[in-house]
Order: sequence, then structure tokens, then C-alpha cells
Amino acid sequence: MVEDYLSDREQEEALRAWWRDNWRWIIGGIVLGIALLGGYFQFKDYRAHEAGEANAQYEKVRAAAQQNRLEDAQAALAPLTADHASSPYAQQGRLLVAKLQVDAGKYDEAAALLRETADSSKDDELAAIAKLRLARVMIQQGKHDEAIALLDVDKLGAFAGVAREIRGDANLAKGDQNAARAEYAAALTADDAQIDRNILEMKLKEVGGTPAATTDTATADAAQGQP
Repeated sequence: MVEDYLSDREQEEALRAWWRDNWRWIIGGIVLGIALLGGYFQFKDYRAHEAGEANAQYEKVRAAAQQNRLEDAQAALAPLTADHASSPYAQQGRLLVAKLQVDAGKYDEAAALLRETADSSKDDELAAIAKLRLARVMIQQGKHDEAIALLDVDKLGAFAGVAREIRGDANLAKGDQNAARAEYAAALTADDAQIDRNILEMKLKEVGGTPAATTDTATADAAQGQP
């Protein structure tokens, strides 16, 4: 190394020269690092504050929902969705209010909230739940074909069995027992803990099916829309 052949005085002078040429960059880097670190902690504190505020607003929605106070729940949901529209708290709040609206027979309002959740939620499971509930509301609205089209079984993963059952309900509601039977049979072959197998078997029997006949053929028929 060149430094090995320099005297102590020469090395000191070289160090001073290097410092004169680079001190601005070094100080600037330190200041920038401190600023970035401070900004990170400020952002972290802001996120924590936002989450706390969203949670407090959600609790108001939940409290009203637990007491079946639809108007109060809707009133509490408004600021939650206005201030924290994309947060999980807002999505859960929409689901709670939508349930109250369904219980009150306000299907149009419930459908709007459920669709918004299904379309905007970043949580795939929550979006799927909203979509399944929306399909049930559509059946109540008489929108049977729309409900069937909404539920793409291949994209619903663990909810495939429930989706098949709802599609069966939609087909039955519009008078197509053959399609309903195929969907119910396919639902029974799905590995889905969400379904009530006893109720599903009862539905299948009511449309002329036999639970013991839920084979791969039934699944294939349902996928093709065949009886």
C-alpha cells in the first residue's frame, strides 16, 4: 500500500486533504440519514394513530350492530369509510351494516356495500366472503343469473363448496332443478369446511339427487352446467 511508505506527517496531511474535499458529502449523508430515520418514526406514529382512530370508529359500528340498531350503525359507518376507506376496519364495518340491511329487507343498500367490499378489499378472504354474501342478496333481488356469474368457483379456492351451494340456490330459485342438482352434488365433493353437509344433502334430495351419487362426474357436470 502507498500509505506504508508515507511518514506520519504525510499521512496526516493526506487525511486533512481528503476531509477538505469530502466533508460536505459526509455531513450531508449524516443529516439525510437522521432526517430519513425521523421521517420513518413519524410515519410509524401516524399509522399507529390512524389505526387507533379507525378501530375506535369501528367499535361504534360494531356496538350498534350488536344491538341491531341499523340507523346508528349506518351513522357510525359514514365517518369510518370517509376517513379510512381502504382500511380493514372499514371493510368489516361494511359487512356488519350490510347484514343489518339484509335483515331489514334493504337489499339494494346491502348489495352496494357488499360490492364495494368485494371490489376494494386487499384481503382476498374478506373479498371472497363479501362476494358470497352479495350473491345471496342478488338471489333475494331476483338476479339469479347475475349471482351465478358472480361466483367463479375456480377463483374462490377454499370457498368453492359454498359457492357451488349458492349457485345451486340461484338455479333452484329460477326453476332450473337440473342445474341446481348438479351444483349441490358438486358442492358435496368439495373439501370445504364452510358448508353444512346435512343441509346440503337435504337440498340435493329435494331436487331429486342422491348424496351417495356425488362423484367426480357430478363435479364435471356442474362445471359444464349440465344436469
